[in-house]
Amino acid sequence: MQDRFTQHGDGFDLHFAGRLVLAHRAESPALAMARGAPSVEMYRGNFRIEDAPTDRIVPTECQVEADGVMLLEGGIPAARLALVDGRLSVELLRDGYDRIHLSFHAEPDETVWGGGEQMSYFALNGRAFPMWTSEPGVGRDKSTALTRLMDETGMAGGDYWNTNYPQPTFLTSRWLAVHFTAECYSVLDFTDPSRHAVEVWSPRTVFELYAEDCPQELVGALSARFGRQPPLPDWAIGGAIVGLKDGLRSFERLEGFIKAGAAVSGLWCEDWAGIRETSFGRRLFWDWRRDRQRYADLPERIAALEARGIRFLAYANPYLAVDGILYEEAAEGGHFCLRQDSDEVYLVDFGEFDCGVLDFTRPETRDWFAEKVLGREMLDIGISGWMADFGEYLPTDVRLADGSDPMEAHNRWPVLWAEVNAQAVASRGKTGDAVFFMRAGYSGVQGYCPLLWAGDQSVDFTRHDGIGTVITGALSAGLVGNAYSHSDCGGYTSLHGNVRTVELMERWCELSAFAPVMRSHEGNRPDDNLQYDSSADLLACFARWSRVHAHLAPYVRQLCSEATDQGLPVQRPLFLHYPDDPALFTVQDQYLYGADLLVAPVIEEGAKSRSVILPGEGPWRHCWTGADYPAGIHEVPAPIGQPPVFYRPDSAFAPLFAGLAGVLEG
Repeated sequence: MQDRFTQHGDGFDLHFAGRLVLAHRAESPALAMARGAPSVEMYRGNFRIEDAPTDRIVPTECQVEADGVMLLEGGIPAARLALVDGRLSVELLRDGYDRIHLSFHAEPDETVWGGGEQMSYFALNGRAFPMWTSEPGVGRDKSTALTRLMDETGMAGGDYWNTNYPQPTFLTSRWLAVHFTAECYSVLDFTDPSRHAVEVWSPRTVFELYAEDCPQELVGALSARFGRQPPLPDWAIGGAIVGLKDGLRSFERLEGFIKAGAAVSGLWCEDWAGIRETSFGRRLFWDWRRDRQRYADLPERIAALEARGIRFLAYANPYLAVDGILYEEAAEGGHFCLRQDSDEVYLVDFGEFDCGVLDFTRPETRDWFAEKVLGREMLDIGISGWMADFGEYLPTDVRLADGSDPMEAHNRWPVLWAEVNAQAVASRGKTGDAVFFMRAGYSGVQGYCPLLWAGDQSVDFTRHDGIGTVITGALSAGLVGNAYSHSDCGGYTSLHGNVRTVELMERWCELSAFAPVMRSHEGNRPDDNLQYDSSADLLACFARWSRVHAHLAPYVRQLCSEATDQGLPVQRPLFLHYPDDPALFTVQDQYLYGADLLVAPVIEEGAKSRSVILPGEGPWRHCWTGADYPAGIHEVPAPIGQPPVFYRPDSAFAPLFAGLAGVLEG
């Protein structure tokens, strides 16, 4: 069937690649429209966004034309839809109307995924997901005391849909994908099983349609659309990156990890530019220059590490503290966003200190930060990677140099931030060698950011903010073009008495070993929490799993090639390779690591076993015992130190996988 609109009684149908995409009838219209009246409140990256739309119109009359459809209300044109080369444009024709509500056709039992990096739910059915980059919140579960407390103290509790990285793209089990190009606030709404509803705060947008014969091809098409990441360098996948923020003592403590037998590829010191103590915990000094007292002789120390095959990583974000030296230079150069009512710098409270927001709509500002900070201060002294943090905080009432509406620019901000980082890396010829990693994103970040990290999980096993969310995040982000994801091994957020346990630290090691990058973090309150060098047992645990991670490097190198050539993520949902089994469509607590390894991390506190789905045809071989299991659902023993991990005995990498047990015991 051709891609076209066809008259159908009192309405119309739109087919694309043999699939019914829109079905408009007088009793069930495909489009509604209104005038919006938004209110936006932000506090430290947490947003409260509401709307009071008026003058709602639901046009039911239609005129099918050669290349589109005119929708009318009372005989007067209200909106026009047109399809050209898989691009469905929607334009409202009434003055002042800026709310599009479009309903896509949904089949019974059709499963939906996407929405960027979603941390709570992999399958989106039954829920609505606002597309707005923000802090994801602490707890993210309104039924918990921690979430309620964080809400009371600064709108900071979050909910299931809050994410650093939204993306207005959804995929369905008809192997159809829809992406819309609007950067404004929008909502993906799958609460009604009879339709896939989209709300866009704009008078016009374009919906890009993709359809393929299988999910692998669909994911590959989206990856090609948004931009594929370069393969991760050998050093990043060949061992663990140890995160320490203890000044020069970090180098001494690193030797303890090495002595314990850890496979170490990097030392990450996010406090390289200094620290400040706040009520939230130990924060960094946001002036991106090395602290010569805290890190004396840093270039020489970096060179000495690299001579041993160990890289040094740092930290930066797109804001500058008012009490830093770079702030003055940036202000003089006109590099900050301004207040709307004056030429004063717009300052944001980041938690007991104020910062200016760099205005990346100015090419001069992008060039200045890429060269002055990321280039001279970091890359030129030998830094090989960094956490490119934040990107979600652009206020909606700033004045931007290019005159753009900050409500439109807000979601674009992480992409601009990624572009600045990529520009700096490319300027030194380090693309594919130096690696920065980000938590914030939006459509197009894939073309610049080489590695995602899952953000600031709580140091616990909670359903919506604990260890398990990093699996959901990796799987959802992977479907929309992000090949590589990892997390803070050990978790990050420790507040109101919530601290790390030995069990959590051990289980997080087991999970991180089967991600493309394994990196630890000391968390926001390092003095209150266990660290991996707090005891000999924890240090030995980290060392064991770092060796497992390093042992898998040849396999991960192959997965990097598949990411480059086919656009496939390293961590994959089960249905990506087994699309004929609908029972796999909602699985979010285990994953395929490439096609040949299956990983089922233990993410429930106190668990000694867990249910594991082995898809397709057997057998699957247990990595630690060598026992073969048939395909199906099994209750698998999972004591600490032996998470359920299986491999295909017929894999070309079977000898490598068979050696994992010896590596773990060694």
